[in-house]
Amino acid sequence: MPWLWAIFTVIAAGGQVLRNAAQKELTATLGTVGATHVRFLFGLPFGLLFLVLVLVGTGVPFPKLNPAMLSWTVVAALAQIGATALLLAAMRERSFVATTAYAKTEPVQVALFGLIFLGDHVTFGLALAILIATAGVLVMSWPRSNTDEIFTWKPALLGIASGGMFAIAAIGFRGGIRALETPSFVVAATVTLALGLLIQTVVLTTYLAILDRKVLAEIVRAWRPSLFAGFIGAFASQMWYLAFALETAAKVRTLALVEILFAQVLSRNLFKQNLASREALGIGLIVLGVIILLNH
Repeated sequence: MPWLWAIFTVIAAGGQVLRNAAQKELTATLGTVGATHVRFLFGLPFGLLFLVLVLVGTGVPFPKLNPAMLSWTVVAALAQIGATALLLAAMRERSFVATTAYAKTEPVQVALFGLIFLGDHVTFGLALAILIATAGVLVMSWPRSNTDEIFTWKPALLGIASGGMFAIAAIGFRGGIRALETPSFVVAATVTLALGLLIQTVVLTTYLAILDRKVLAEIVRAWRPSLFAGFIGAFASQMWYLAFALETAAKVRTLALVEILFAQVLSRNLFKQNLASREALGIGLIVLGVIILLNH
């Protein structure tokens, strides 16, 4: 099924928008690090549940965790922690949609890192799709002239840095999935997800236990909204990893720009932020880039 990776990607993009929105709401009470930790701490039980269900359902034995897989996954897990924290910090500075747009400069960086570290070649059609869609992202992130929302470097740099860290994470997780010796791409993806969540949970829990136990207590008290953020985060990650197992990270993360469209819908309905004309133009460019990608 050559389109299966695209289906996984679109589902993941929708889930990620919901997770980002849930984490944004938690930032006010838990802070950036606390809200970042929620997706990992409360996502881990669901990641382990997914793993059990997949192993039982497929009948495939648990694969051996070789050094290459472990190295890729550790790098990716740590990069994802940094990326999430930077994204949430940027959201505190700028609108939900604009911040998501800044972070979505990621596909250009994914294509470069994928070529360097995984040998994932970038064809002319893929490069064109990436450039057009990314141009749409940049147009969307331009400040509105009819509001007091002016351009500042801080949210822009935070968002772009977040995109870079997400790019490293995407390449790392795809590398980890590919390094596992198993006949099932579903098992490879799910094992990588569970291991990544375990690493992230241990790292951030240790950090908060040493430096900010008050935040840990606040996370426990906010378990209801945190549980939803953890579940939807784990589910979205499962879909991302299934897509990474089937297709290059550059193609997956370029199609993932449809997240901007989902974010716009959520932002208008949930956060009451209006659509500017430049954002509409940006959306059109993103759609054009995605069309080129899917027909490439």
